[in-house]
Amino acid sequence: MIVFLILAGILLLLWLVYLLVLLRPARQPRVYPQTLLTHYAHRGLHGGDIPENSLAAFRLAAECGYGIELDLQLSRDGEVMVFHDYTLDRMTGRDGILTALTAAELSRLQLLSADGTPTEHRIPTLRQVLQTVGGRVPLLIELKGESTDTALCPAADAILRDYSGNYCVESFNPMLLYWYKKHRPDVMRGQLYTDVFREKGRTPLNLLLSCMALNVLSRPHFIACDRTYTHKLPVRLTTGMMGANRFVWTVRREDERPTDGTPMIFEGIRP
Repeated sequence: MIVFLILAGILLLLWLVYLLVLLRPARQPRVYPQTLLTHYAHRGLHGGDIPENSLAAFRLAAECGYGIELDLQLSRDGEVMVFHDYTLDRMTGRDGILTALTAAELSRLQLLSADGTPTEHRIPTLRQVLQTVGGRVPLLIELKGESTDTALCPAADAILRDYSGNYCVESFNPMLLYWYKKHRPDVMRGQLYTDVFREKGRTPLNLLLSCMALNVLSRPHFIACDRTYTHKLPVRLTTGMMGANRFVWTVRREDERPTDGTPMIFEGIRP
């Protein structure tokens, strides 16, 4: 009986540590633009001969009044580029990784259309995107990176500091969000979530990520959740019991649309 009580006490203590120390999101900022809690066009309004993450896709989304979700990576010479994949082949037909090329080299690559045809569109820089959008709609900016290297964060922040439009940042990588928590706590930040323990491998790190235990580093203001995993306990605890805002991604069909008004990251449909 005593052993059982000791074990029960240890389990209860571990549960409280998880809830109150590891999982706990940040308090909502005192002031943040309510316009950020809206629907976002996934990599802009793209399709046909308008490639994803192109200036044309962002221009069309802004003209339609939709928020824009986009992805950031660093070129070899430190320019902040807007591109989703770590490799270049799917969107440009070229082998290799984005970070191996300079901004000038990347700007010469043609982006491919939905059917794989080369287009006139090129990989844009963050500076070009901000100039194109011009603050007309909010931005949901994903910080890409799978290591502890946070060089992308200060490079992006140096550009975004001069931007007058509304934006927030998100990432799967808690270390990138930790940089923002430490250096730019006024910027609304979000933890991207999917069940990586199930999707990418049963490793200790993936277990921590799937349990959101690394929220202790990122302390997100919102959770951007894979729509197939909104039922997961960490998602329900952070967004339900603890009050973090929630986005769902990526909604591609009408029957996938949230019925409770949750902001969505959409593609192929219109809000």
